Amino acid sequence: MPEPPHNLGPQEWLNAPDTRKLIAALTAQGSLVRFVGGCVRNAIIHQPVEDIDIATPDKPDTVVQLLESAGLKAVPTGIEHGTITAVVEGKPFEITTLREDVATDGRHAAVAFTEEWHADAARRDLTINAIYADPDGTVYDPFGGVADIKSGRIRFIGAPSDRIQEDYLRILRFFRFQAYYGSGDPDQDALRAIAELKSGLNGLSGERIRTEFLKLLGARDPLLVLRTMTAAGVLQVLLPEATCFDRLAQLVDIEANQLFLSDGLRRLGALVDLEAPQAEALANRLRLSNAERDRLLEMQTNDTKIVCYLSIREVRRALYRIGPGTFRDLVLFHWAADPKQTNAVQWRALLALADSWVRPELPLTGRDVMNAGVPEGPAIGEVIKEVEEWWIDSDFTEDKFSIVERLKAIVQATIY
Repeated sequence: MPEPPHNLGPQEWLNAPDTRKLIAALTAQGSLVRFVGGCVRNAIIHQPVEDIDIATPDKPDTVVQLLESAGLKAVPTGIEHGTITAVVEGKPFEITTLREDVATDGRHAAVAFTEEWHADAARRDLTINAIYADPDGTVYDPFGGVADIKSGRIRFIGAPSDRIQEDYLRILRFFRFQAYYGSGDPDQDALRAIAELKSGLNGLSGERIRTEFLKLLGARDPLLVLRTMTAAGVLQVLLPEATCFDRLAQLVDIEANQLFLSDGLRRLGALVDLEAPQAEALANRLRLSNAERDRLLEMQTNDTKIVCYLSIREVRRALYRIGPGTFRDLVLFHWAADPKQTNAVQWRALLALADSWVRPELPLTGRDVMNAGVPEGPAIGEVIKEVEEWWIDSDFTEDKFSIVERLKAIVQATIY
């Protein structure tokens, strides 16, 4: 049974001037609006609130009119589903009209607007995501989400199989919220339904899977949930390439002990061990961005020598050749594979060098090369590349005379 109503109490985000200004605009014609979702959930368990979502019985065109009448910017970010983004003092707020699903196909829902709060709550996925709060902080909790979030119980609203078949992405959302907010064993009814319906994941777009799975991997410690996903057969459908649980476990442990920020894409790279074609196929399947794809490929295929006892000169050379981002990824991967815990100080020192490194610029131009006797054309680039290789080996000397002498020697040996 739902808990009796209670109040969120003092909340900085709830009483902030921009929030109050927005609420005043939305309630100008007497409608009751409520905060919903993450801001309410996190406030209840005293976690930071980032995004603020608001539900209203007013239709989108009315919401736009109310915002504009108050001099606020209204952006129709998801107007077909009833969502308007209000921008107040540069801060975005999502405002969504109460709605209910009238048809679902496992991927998308056709919605109808409603004025019934219970109907809006009933079409949501998890009880902890169907908690509302009035502008004064009074909580509306139709499905017992307050008790669930306080106890760390992640539970579907109603029958898990019904909720999952409405949108199979809810399988991943269940595990993501279990990783972030769950405590103890996952809900067994949910796991049974997930095991039976896991093949529905094959019908989801790579973009939706990518977003949800990288969020899951970014949890403080996703290992227990990943193993639960394996036991339910979900990870085999979603990511059959996942074989390196021990490396990921070590990486997660390093991040926790060294107070490093978690990185979902790096953790994905730690979880798989692939040749270039397989890594590229995975990137395409998950619809990674070009930058994410390139980073994953570097994590999987770059063979730069990385050991904890690299000299400063070797570190600078590696940083110049592969860049600080790839260097950090590779250092953390090799650190995770190092059984000697006392090497942690040296590994951390390598990361500190990467953080402070400023890429040097070869003080040589195409004009310098032409002045040395190289005709205009592709030979200029080839000569610069030869000088650059020597310059890297010299530990990036700033002595222009030595660089010019090297240039002359290369030109005399290759051009004439």
